[in-house]
Amino acid sequence: MRRWLAAAVLGLSLAGVAKAAIDTYQFRDDAERERYQQLTKELRCPKCQNQDIADSNAPIAADLRREIFRMLGEGKSNQQIVDFMVDRYGDFVRYKPALSGRTWLLWFGPGILLAGGFVVLAVIVRRRRGPATQAAQELSVEERERLAKLLEKEQTHD
Repeated sequence: MRRWLAAAVLGLSLAGVAKAAIDTYQFRDDAERERYQQLTKELRCPKCQNQDIADSNAPIAADLRREIFRMLGEGKSNQQIVDFMVDRYGDFVRYKPALSGRTWLLWFGPGILLAGGFVVLAVIVRRRRGPATQAAQELSVEERERLAKLLEKEQTHD
């Protein structure tokens, strides 16, 4: 039984190591390594859709990391690399898409919806308060006195 347990633990530990994706690139300096890490965190994996390419184990993410490393080696700027990826995969590949005519809804849509919700809420509250305050203002002096007496009676019975 111990042998089976030891074999199962060993097998499970090796299975985790076998699936780990580790890129081993040689950078010229720490600044280039920092740029690489920044770019891979900034770009979204086209397959995973909710992971950046630094954290994704998808084959396309590995290809994109390799492409970024190649372009850094060619001396391209971060903006040139991002532009290349956007041209190839669309604005979706960026976690923070640039503000343009096609993406203004992504940037301002949530704020517009929130403001619209507040306006609707304010209208609802005003409509509910409106009739009650108007009815109280429309009462004559005699009606107010009668109402006060009725309220007093009600409170004494409770």
